[in-house]
Amino acid sequence: MLGTFGSAVHRRAKLVLVLTALAVAVMGVLGAGAFGQLKSGGFDVPGAPSTRAAHIVDTTFNGGSDLVLVVKAKAGSIDGAAPAAAGAALTRALSADPDVRDVTSYWPGHDAALKSRDGASAMILGNVDSDNKELVGRVLGTYVHDSGAVTVRAGGKAVVNHDVSSQVVKDLGLAEGIAVPVTLVLLVLAFGGLVAAMLPLAVGLVAALGTFAELAVLGRLTNVSVYAVNLTTALGLALGVDYALLMVARYRELTARGADSRTAVVTTVRTAGRTILFSAATVAAALAAMLVFPLFFLRSFAYAGIGVVAVAAISALVIVPALLTVLGKRVEVGRLPWSRRRQGRSDGEAPFWGRLAGAVMRRPVLALAPLALLLAMASPLLHAVFGTPDEQVLPTSAPARQTAEQLRTDFPGDQATSLQVVVKGDPAALPGRLTAMPHVVRVQDADAAGTHLYTVYTDLGSHSSAAQHLVGDIRALPVPHGDTVLVGGDAAALVDAKQTIGDRLPYAAGLVGLTTLVVLFLFTGSVAQPLRALVLNLLGISASAGTMVWIFQDGHLASWLGFTPRPMDTAMTVLLCCITFGLSMDYEIFLTSRIKELHDAGADRTAAVTEGLARTGRIVSTAAGLLAVTFFAFGTASVSFLQMFGIGCGLAILVDALLIRGVLVPASMRLLGRHAWTAPRVLRRLHDRVGLSESGSDPDPEQEASAEPVGAGAGR
Repeated sequence: MLGTFGSAVHRRAKLVLVLTALAVAVMGVLGAGAFGQLKSGGFDVPGAPSTRAAHIVDTTFNGGSDLVLVVKAKAGSIDGAAPAAAGAALTRALSADPDVRDVTSYWPGHDAALKSRDGASAMILGNVDSDNKELVGRVLGTYVHDSGAVTVRAGGKAVVNHDVSSQVVKDLGLAEGIAVPVTLVLLVLAFGGLVAAMLPLAVGLVAALGTFAELAVLGRLTNVSVYAVNLTTALGLALGVDYALLMVARYRELTARGADSRTAVVTTVRTAGRTILFSAATVAAALAAMLVFPLFFLRSFAYAGIGVVAVAAISALVIVPALLTVLGKRVEVGRLPWSRRRQGRSDGEAPFWGRLAGAVMRRPVLALAPLALLLAMASPLLHAVFGTPDEQVLPTSAPARQTAEQLRTDFPGDQATSLQVVVKGDPAALPGRLTAMPHVVRVQDADAAGTHLYTVYTDLGSHSSAAQHLVGDIRALPVPHGDTVLVGGDAAALVDAKQTIGDRLPYAAGLVGLTTLVVLFLFTGSVAQPLRALVLNLLGISASAGTMVWIFQDGHLASWLGFTPRPMDTAMTVLLCCITFGLSMDYEIFLTSRIKELHDAGADRTAAVTEGLARTGRIVSTAAGLLAVTFFAFGTASVSFLQMFGIGCGLAILVDALLIRGVLVPASMRLLGRHAWTAPRVLRRLHDRVGLSESGSDPDPEQEASAEPVGAGAGR
């Protein structure tokens, strides 16, 4: 099938490129509206007690106070004539604004709870649509400024979400501005020429653009997180480079052996294209595991991830063969001198990787050092603490963060960290019990339609373990039979999110593990190979995640990277693991397919592993280096969870390509011995009937020129 497809692309290459250009134009028009359709947040669990409480607060009590304006006198007390007049005027303006609801102000009632301890500041509270970035931006632009006698600062959940979203857009622009030119330079060095280097970059950019279009459409149908853009840009460029590198390397290998343009293109699509499809399926399966979680933050990454994988694979299989056909020998234009000398080497063979594999196969004990290193890197996971994003993911210079810190230190009970206790029924002695609880500063009550709302102000950070324990203590309070007590607020949402992710995590891990075992068995016909791949991939992921705990939770490198140490972001850590597992499977397939091909062709176990690594080592290490650059560019971000995501992915990719593929795979293959490619008789018969692997050596290019290719390819 792939051979027929490749032949069709070769015959109609110019038409394919024209249709591709039209598709790219359509994707550009659709993708331009993506940011307007995406939403901030997405960390709340649908149907959880905290979400139900938030819904009641929104519908019955006009919403909680997710907008906090701190009005500070430039001189003297906030009760001075000029500051008081400015505060009262601001209160009237906010109350008259149709986009700001439920305004509560220090003026005119002079509620002491809304006044700072030093008497220099006071609060105005309100509620806005925090998912509407443009609306929040308008409110901030209208009311947050110096006004004669006072200075106005804004905080609260709506402002934090707005500032994080805005900063993410800026960080993405900076990361792309670094990653794209650096990647292009490295591609030129890797491919040895400018024209050939442009092909992977084109595929990566088309993949990212196509996924923007997908997100713009999905954003009109369901909730999609703005943070999904992170994955779209990074993974699109990464997989585009990965897949195009494989295609171009295969094409060059065949032309160097004397194949004409048609034969080289068709064989490239049939062999490297098959591996790309297989790899894309495994990466998509790993990302699809995030659909298990109900948080639309994680589900959004599944939508974006599956989309970008599909677009990258299709682009590589369509655009690259068409461009190679049209360019022909011109693909070598601008080839660098040292690359010309290397071009004749069979199959892009890299002797270093072959020698390394041979040394490890002779002395598997050499693998103990990298194994110990990976276990040490993973060890910080033992004391990992998890949370959700708050204002501390922003740099200290961010206005929303500065306001949040002022609220914590200057006011008796932080509005932003309060808990909302919703009671349907008779509250009885509940208010007194709430007031008597440790760390509770005050309790404010409201009634509407037979429902009671108690806003509990505390002196605790909303993501602290003490605040989470307080949520549990409130939920455990006895209430009359038939009454309902729901606890909302950031701390309660964190408790529910952690519980939900923890409950669903075994299902997600089981889905990824089962998919890996089934697909790799169908690919290799071995029971041992899928188990080996699963164990080594988990080791690499654990090493990367543990290092992120050491850096971002424990605070090492905080001064270099400019972040505030805080608990690991629960959802982003899950995302990191899913993506790195999928990319690890990319390299697993590249290497295993070549080893299996050599083994099936009659090579002994040692020769199959050493020669297989020699033939794929340079491709894997080059692809890993290029992908790592793309992800490491996110280390320049100002939002700490974006830094964690990029650095963690980049580190995992390098660990997998260098230590796991280069050392631990040869060592494990030596230890498995003759059992490496065995399976029970029943499973062997199943594989013979439905297996996906191809074996045998590459067909002779001269034979390919006179016949359509059939399934005897290397499947690199």
